[in-house]
Amino acid sequence: MRGVVFDGTRTEVVDDLEIRDPGPGEVLVAIAAAGLCHSDLSVIDGTIPFPAPVVLGHEGAGVVEAVGPGVVHVRPGDHVALSTLANCGACAQCDRGRPTMCRKAIGRPGRPFSRGGEPVFQFASNSAFAEHTVVRAVQAVKIPVDLPLTSAALIGCGVLTGVGAVLNRAKVGLGDSVVVIGTGGIGLNVLQGARLAGARTVVAVDSNPAKEAVARQFGATHFLTAADGVRDILPDGADHAFECVGRTELIRQAIGLLDRHGQAILLGVPAASAEASFLVSSMYLDKSILGCRYGSSRPQRDIALYADLYQEGRLLLDELVTETYPVEDFAKAADDAHHGRVARGVLVF
Repeated sequence: MRGVVFDGTRTEVVDDLEIRDPGPGEVLVAIAAAGLCHSDLSVIDGTIPFPAPVVLGHEGAGVVEAVGPGVVHVRPGDHVALSTLANCGACAQCDRGRPTMCRKAIGRPGRPFSRGGEPVFQFASNSAFAEHTVVRAVQAVKIPVDLPLTSAALIGCGVLTGVGAVLNRAKVGLGDSVVVIGTGGIGLNVLQGARLAGARTVVAVDSNPAKEAVARQFGATHFLTAADGVRDILPDGADHAFECVGRTELIRQAIGLLDRHGQAILLGVPAASAEASFLVSSMYLDKSILGCRYGSSRPQRDIALYADLYQEGRLLLDELVTETYPVEDFAKAADDAHHGRVARGVLVF
């Protein structure tokens, strides 16, 4: 079986992966398409520490091939989009409707894969850069069969994170003002989340002027190549500022752009040891800094919702897919993503 494996030093496309059968409460999925997210690259460059060897990928969609005992909500032949949340469903956080905070969903990598008789780790409880993967039943969300799998793949991370951050975490309201720093895959979904929420002024900030057209397509009312001009558009500051790059100086910048009672939402992922600073005195005007894991999403609810919004023409998915690559071209896809040439590149099997 083909897949993309990072051994701790180098990444290669292999053809000798093996995968076990699904156990109780698990689903075997034949992956059709998987988006290449910067989180995958962050494992390779060490920004996200993860044990190796590991099969990469966490933003996928495909077709159910088999289910283990106890799985009733999907069956072989169903099309599914995959989430990364292998939450337990039974703890206090899950009971509160906060699956992103389930401790059993975080930092517990499984090993359903093997290679040469040796176990291989699974990234983000998912590993979508393989022809097949095994996930917990809660991670497989049934989607309409007429939703292109190359587009559906992107729901499981980029859309859940970006749109979810707006609707679930920030709870952007009708008429609010929004600043989005960084218009990559996550930033574009924040933009369309702001549009769905009814934000009145949506300012996209990106140092690459070539991104203006797509930023406006997804919902930006204004585009700037530097945040210095935000106050010309919003003299009092923004109600919400989303940092989607993962640089500490941009986090400080996002906080500085807030109006009274404004909130900065941190979505970019800097190094695990990174520290950011801000003026404490500025926070006493009821400002907030919000972390956000995975769009504070409930995937079984949200993926189905976003699939419906796509079919209604209200959520853009096809437009996120800049280019598709056969899995053998992973190196080219990674290079394009690293240099910002694509909104999202999608590997196909």
